[in-house]
Amino acid sequence: MTSSELTPRLYNLVSVASAQEAVKTAVEANHDNNQWWPLHVDDWRVRMLVAGWSTRVSYAMVDIYAEVVKKADAYGWDALTSFNDQEIIELVRPVGLADARLRYLRSLESFVTASAARGRLPLTMPVDDFIEAFAAEVSGASYKVAQCAALYARGYHCGVMPVDSGMLSRLAPLLGMDVGRRPLAHERMRQALESCAAADSSRYHALITERGHRVTIPAQAAPTWWLHLVLIYFKRLFLNPPASPKLCGQQPVCPALLNCDHSGGG
Repeated sequence: MTSSELTPRLYNLVSVASAQEAVKTAVEANHDNNQWWPLHVDDWRVRMLVAGWSTRVSYAMVDIYAEVVKKADAYGWDALTSFNDQEIIELVRPVGLADARLRYLRSLESFVTASAARGRLPLTMPVDDFIEAFAAEVSGASYKVAQCAALYARGYHCGVMPVDSGMLSRLAPLLGMDVGRRPLAHERMRQALESCAAADSSRYHALITERGHRVTIPAQAAPTWWLHLVLIYFKRLFLNPPASPKLCGQQPVCPALLNCDHSGGG
């Protein structure tokens, strides 16, 4: 699919999705200060750590996870990397997968150290290069985790739109996107979505106002963070099994998207 074909399809889907009250509520609750990647963490290295530790944490565990993040942030990067393995395991035990989270921290520390030694600047290097390097060098960091690390470390409005497995398996078919095989599919879909967001930036800004979403976005920034959240929460609320009976049964979906002649709720 060409960008000229995808751009209007994406806008139409987002226009309908953002009008759903449940999506609007979830987006507003997580846009200006995200519960998974909170603003109180200001060290970019700790933000990359938190981005990795946020994986495999269910919505039911988000409050427990938030306490782990607060503790990690209070300790700071230097203290965290000086802790012994058992201390880190005890810190992350409440959110599970303690050994994997420990390996991620140790590998991330090596990535940060190696970047400094090479004169590589994770916050300013081209984002595609950062994601490629991060996914290759950090243990447990898939392309999706690398995308999340890039977004959180650089800030919500940096233009990065992470793509998770559900977006690949459920959202891409609705848009008629063929992003190929994983793991590179995460990158192909991310780049395609970001291109659409940039091309339609002014229309999305207008849509946010039209829908009455109470969010704060820099005037000069494409609303990629808002767009990401709309897609994530639409996927969670309407596409995750069991999919909403309101959803169009066609792939790609028709312009109505919900409550159409092709849906169980039509």
